[in-house]
Amino acid sequence: MTLIPTNDMISQLVSNLSIRSNQFFGGGGDGWTSYIGILMYGVIFVMMFYGQRLQVHMMIKDVEGSLHKLKFIKEEGRKTAIETLKDVGKPTTDITSRVDRCLDYFTISPQSMDPAGIVAKLDHILDVRDQRIKDDVKLMIPQCEGDQLNNMENTLEAAMALNYIYKVVRHYYIQGKKTMSLYVIMQLQMILPIVMKEAEAYGAALKAFSQGQPIGDSVGPLIAGKLMYGHEVREVYKDCVVATVPFEGRTAIVMKAKGPGGNVGKPGDAIETIIEENEGKIAMLIMIDAGLKLEGENVGEVSEGIGSAIGGPGVDAFKIEEKLVKYKIPINAIIIKQDIGDAVSPMRKEIHEAADKAIELVRELVLERTKENDTLVIFGVGNSIGIGQ
Repeated sequence: MTLIPTNDMISQLVSNLSIRSNQFFGGGGDGWTSYIGILMYGVIFVMMFYGQRLQVHMMIKDVEGSLHKLKFIKEEGRKTAIETLKDVGKPTTDITSRVDRCLDYFTISPQSMDPAGIVAKLDHILDVRDQRIKDDVKLMIPQCEGDQLNNMENTLEAAMALNYIYKVVRHYYIQGKKTMSLYVIMQLQMILPIVMKEAEAYGAALKAFSQGQPIGDSVGPLIAGKLMYGHEVREVYKDCVVATVPFEGRTAIVMKAKGPGGNVGKPGDAIETIIEENEGKIAMLIMIDAGLKLEGENVGEVSEGIGSAIGGPGVDAFKIEEKLVKYKIPINAIIIKQDIGDAVSPMRKEIHEAADKAIELVRELVLERTKENDTLVIFGVGNSIGIGQ
């Protein structure tokens, strides 16, 4: 709460200042000491009534510095997206205005007042969004197809994420500066380190997507790719592939998103299809994915648990869980721990090495939790960029 000084308060303060100065300096100390004492009281007076405003100004300057850095990252992302599209497609017309339109692209969630059927609505909205971005890429570079099209879509989406982060931070910065609200600026300043870390991660992701390099989130498809290598592969659902692999005396149906383009596929529909094809025969589902680590944990740690190891808005997890409940199929999860920066930037050595550890853990789970001749499903969840099959 800011205090508003009244005349009585000011008179009382001046009186106290005079009395205390005489007491402290014996009524006749040297001039410099008296001046220092008066100055100290002046500082106390200013801080009493204007301290909060000074604090807000200091916070605004701090946020302003981060905002300038964020703007630079955003502009570099835009530049990378434009240059990558030009290098890949060699367009005959200028695509800059088209890219700028895409950067401001938004998606409105379906109405949830009546939640019945909302998963199907959200699934439809996400499918339309995905197809719309691919169509925009095709309009800019018509000859782009297959894996290259997926990589360009991912590059554009990373630039879109950076643009959105910058605009949100700028919004609260301007709002806090206009209102001089301590609480708006304080909250923004407190979350900025996390926001900047995420923005820098997306900046690194642009390089990986534009060059088709595996990222940290590709560790699930990497593990599945290792397991299915050398076996016949078929596409089971949109952008998802499957191979039937003999595994420790069992039959493993190994699945992943189709690579090596930047693609996550439709895991929910793919697993639904496989469970229906093998009605009543699936003994266990194992899902492998990248997982967000806690501070203090090491990158590449492998952990096991229970449940649908899959991110996103929840549509795929919902579909998987519905089928698991229907057929009473147990589900196990394995995650390879990493932070948000590792997940979307080029794959680190520790994450790559963790793939073999995860395969050993899968082997232990299969031997301990299933019987010989059982059929199980292993799904390597994540972006398949740079990972073939």
